[in-house]
Amino acid sequence: MNIQKLTTLLLAGTLFLNIQAKDTRDGLIAPEVAIFYPADFSTKAHLPSFALVQEPKVQKAVPDNWTMTPSFYNKDGKAVVSIAVPKDASLYGTGEVTGPLKRNGQSIIIWNTDNYTYQDYNGKRLYQSHPWVLGVNADGTAFGVLSDNTWRQDLVLNDSITFTAQSPAARVIIIQKKTIEAVMTALTDLVGKMELPPLWSLGFQQCRFSYEPDSRVLQVAQEFRTRKIPCDVIWMDIDYMDGYRIFTFDKTKFPNPMALNDDLHKINFKGVWMIDPGVKQDTNYFVYQQGQERDLWVKDSTGKDFVGGVWPGPCKFPDFTMPATREWWAGLYKDYMNQHIDGVWNDMNEPAVFDVPDHSMPANNLHRGGGDFGADSHLRYHNVYGMLMIRASREGIKTVNPEKRPFILSRSGYLGSHRYGATWTGDNKGTWKYLKLSIPMVINLGLSGQGFSGPDIGGFDGNTDADLYAHWIAVGAFYPFSRGHASKGTNQKEPWAFGPEVEKVAQTAMNRRYRLLPYTYTLFHDASVTGMPVMRPLFFADVKDTSLRREEQAFLLGADLMIVPKWAVSPAKPKGNWRIVSIAGENSLTDKYQPDVRIREGAIVPLGKLIQSTVDYRADSLTLLVSLDKKGEASGKLYEDEGDGYGYQAGRFAEYSYKATTKKGVVSFECRLMKGMSFTTEKRYKVVLIGNKGKTETGWVNGPSFSVVKK
Repeated sequence: MNIQKLTTLLLAGTLFLNIQAKDTRDGLIAPEVAIFYPADFSTKAHLPSFALVQEPKVQKAVPDNWTMTPSFYNKDGKAVVSIAVPKDASLYGTGEVTGPLKRNGQSIIIWNTDNYTYQDYNGKRLYQSHPWVLGVNADGTAFGVLSDNTWRQDLVLNDSITFTAQSPAARVIIIQKKTIEAVMTALTDLVGKMELPPLWSLGFQQCRFSYEPDSRVLQVAQEFRTRKIPCDVIWMDIDYMDGYRIFTFDKTKFPNPMALNDDLHKINFKGVWMIDPGVKQDTNYFVYQQGQERDLWVKDSTGKDFVGGVWPGPCKFPDFTMPATREWWAGLYKDYMNQHIDGVWNDMNEPAVFDVPDHSMPANNLHRGGGDFGADSHLRYHNVYGMLMIRASREGIKTVNPEKRPFILSRSGYLGSHRYGATWTGDNKGTWKYLKLSIPMVINLGLSGQGFSGPDIGGFDGNTDADLYAHWIAVGAFYPFSRGHASKGTNQKEPWAFGPEVEKVAQTAMNRRYRLLPYTYTLFHDASVTGMPVMRPLFFADVKDTSLRREEQAFLLGADLMIVPKWAVSPAKPKGNWRIVSIAGENSLTDKYQPDVRIREGAIVPLGKLIQSTVDYRADSLTLLVSLDKKGEASGKLYEDEGDGYGYQAGRFAEYSYKATTKKGVVSFECRLMKGMSFTTEKRYKVVLIGNKGKTETGWVNGPSFSVVKK
């Protein structure tokens, strides 16, 4: 064999090996889910993935008819990946950033930032990062694009989806499905489902920066009970601490936190308390002492401990990439949670640093890693700093209270953070602009996997007038996470602070929220199983109706209820007979604040009794809102468990189906236990049959089968 022929064969063999390497690296990792790698992919820079719950394995080659493939290239020293978007596709997702519901034409900076009232960077760079885009084609088919990259990126959405990263080139996952629901399930199969939260966290919650001292906390809680406004949680902001030192309590204002929590529990309230990441530099402070002794801090570029100013003054920051740090941090919750604390609020965890240009620590700071995580710069780990913090917090809380479902609220997060906690949309403002922004923000968070979110009702910054607050609390009853919050120096924003009329608005709004708990708790269970968001855009009702694609005033709660705020101007509505229903005795047609609630034809929605907190929640006596379709049929379902703990994982739950059929003017109902166990020997039902000519309401009847004569 001559040298030229041998060289040719060797080159051919090398080419073959390269092709084989590419073919075995790219491929389908699940049905209609493909992963693509750049030629210069760096395992060291990107693995393990923070977004994915497990490392994907290629099952087969990408099929020849695959229509969306990425283009990898470098531009100005940055790694770029671009995916052409099908013509007329509508784009959504991208996490919590401000802007319209439909994300076409938007540019987003994927870099977690403490951005007070969203004023910096035009609101396109906020507290969380979700390098994910959901696409819906004109024919209703759908796709998703996930950039599996924690480093700082710019995302541009136009005729292509383009990520430009300050990192080595990263891999991309593309999902192509026939339905949006299938894409959402595929996404959450990859990044994890939200765990079922405790029932009490679905109740209304009240906060201020800050309620102090402890007597004021109890006073606010008692006012809710006296005025019969349903509420479940009072929140403690940073002023409960001793000089803003985390895991401490002010000896004068909060001398006995356990007693305060016990007093709250006596009137059926839970207490959620704040923990920030910044640890005050104080040699007499036990948390700082332990961090120093164990050398657990983030380092600057020279290898010295990084120091940044936050609420306590100069602080050091735990390096959560280190296993020892996460174990230590989790252990700090033992004594803390043993003060009978119910939930934890992890704030300022972008991490926020005051009085510096980028509002955070320098990108060239150093994380030492360990275990699965490699040592690397803050540029790589910045976007997951808050995620690692709440992961360690959750582990610590579960160790202390293994029989309870943990509740954590986090300001910062990354794609997949919903596995560890809920979120809110940060420091908004008490103006109409921010009320209207909240709906597309919460919807797009849900379309990015984070189904448990909401804004500060009433607005955090600035004084809020009575009319705005009334509208906000009325629609706020339907956010997945429903909490009023206000900053120091602003007017009081409790429901009764605005006078009797607004107090009544708030009472009615919360009566609606609590009566809907059987329905919304079922939605949260569905989210934990399927990944479908609780709060949804209207186009989910009719994905082929492109007139719904931009609607961001009205929205869906689950699949069966449409919420139309009173301030909505000519909102698009899905086709079909969506009938207005009363949830708690209100008449929204004559009410200037309460949104119209419309039920889908063919739906059955279960309502509970009027209660003041979830402690009194029972699913033994249910009112069924029924809207028959043209065939005289309707269906619905109910999920029920103990509301806390993990008994449901051992079979202590129930899933019921409801069916209605009509024959000769008589509507027959069948209520069947589909899965699990019955929690009551017999359920009672009251039926409200919503028709075109009015409603038919029955008295209480016993299940599981009964009939109603239709008007």
